[in-house]
Amino acid sequence: MPWREVWESHGGRITGVTFGIVLGLIYLISGFWDMLFFALVVFIGYTLGKRKDSAQPPLFQWQELAQRLSGRWRPFK
Repeated sequence: MPWREVWESHGGRITGVTFGIVLGLIYLISGFWDMLFFALVVFIGYTLGKRKDSAQPPLFQWQELAQRLSGRWRPFK
């Protein structure tokens, strides 16, 4: 299987897991709880990459959230 085909079909997952591993290795120095955090970071990276690969909408609507918070937290209009 050529690498280009793998990258085109699973690029988001590969990127997500790689990002999770890099961030997890930073935390993996100390012990068991950090290892659990490492697994959580890898899982989150994989999940976000999988959502990108399957072209699902973002988990959070950031623009809508920013509008709602900016209107609510601006008491001196």
